[in-house]
Amino acid sequence: MARYPLRDRIALAAALAGPLLVALLLVPFRGGVSSTNLALILVVVIVAVAAAGSRLAGALAALSTAVWFDFFLTRPYQSFTIGHGGDIATAALLLAVGLAVSQLAAHARKLEVLVVTDADYLFRVHDTAQLAQSASSADAVVDHVEQQLTDLLQLQQCRFEYGSLLGHPARLEQDGSVTVGRKRWDVDQLGWPQEEIELRASGGGRFQGRFMLNPAPDTRPALEARLVAVTLADQAGAALDTAGPSPQQ
Repeated sequence: MARYPLRDRIALAAALAGPLLVALLLVPFRGGVSSTNLALILVVVIVAVAAAGSRLAGALAALSTAVWFDFFLTRPYQSFTIGHGGDIATAALLLAVGLAVSQLAAHARKLEVLVVTDADYLFRVHDTAQLAQSASSADAVVDHVEQQLTDLLQLQQCRFEYGSLLGHPARLEQDGSVTVGRKRWDVDQLGWPQEEIELRASGGGRFQGRFMLNPAPDTRPALEARLVAVTLADQAGAALDTAGPSPQQ
């Protein structure tokens, strides 16, 4: 459980306890309310758990709901046996619908995260573009991009080197991939290579310098984040090409 985020751990606990508690609350009404309506109330619990947690939490809530619906709300009560054919169908549909709804709710949560993340990426690019237009020195843009890259790519450190290339470090390419030597490095599976990585900055068709990225251990920045990093580096390169600052030692 410790490897799950706190929000997901709470959702997993709710997936186990929530359906039980709601089923117990419905016990006084089981004689006067149809099993179908009771099942619909329990579906709300599944949706709430799945929306707040993960697919696993939603699926666990669906299974837990079906079990406690059978035990408390179908005849014979306090038994895992269902005596009425209609209740069997309702329990089966409750499980199936619960699983489907949990998947949809979890997918909606994922889409919400993607929208927020994309908005953050757009803000970074727009903010850097505005600074490039208003800054009195290209060095200010370079410093700004260093900070952006550190945050965006979860780096320990980032610095900019002016001038010619030295050595053959790992490289963050224009398509967001990473190469080590002549081989492509799978960042999604392996994380950053544990060495400095260069991100070249070009402007006006000329090489202006490179950002040297020092990654934090066990970090795996998404492809979208790496593509934004490339865009930010190009904005710094364009600012350097326009202003033409003297190289720094």
